Amino acid sequence: MQAIKDIISKRDQIISIASHYKMFNVKLFGSVLREEENAESDIDFLVDCGDDCSLFDLISLKYDLEEILGRKIDVVTSDSVHWTLKDKIAQEARPI
Repeated sequence: MQAIKDIISKRDQIISIASHYKMFNVKLFGSVLREEENAESDIDFLVDCGDDCSLFDLISLKYDLEEILGRKIDVVTSDSVHWTLKDKIAQEARPI
């Protein structure tokens, strides 16, 4: 539950960092969203990526978010989600 509070309180900062790396439409999914997380859970973000977004940008976003949220972060792009998970994640994900 604390992770959700941290995300809400740092929402503008998260969006600003994502924008810096040419990413937008930041959404949360996974155990933190479902309030099923434990101390070891990471925070899962789904983002859309601009045409000139690189793997370096994605990795940089991950590390910057880990820095401000103090938790392990997993960032996936809408285009890179494996087809077997795409519908499930799309239905679950919520804008931050």
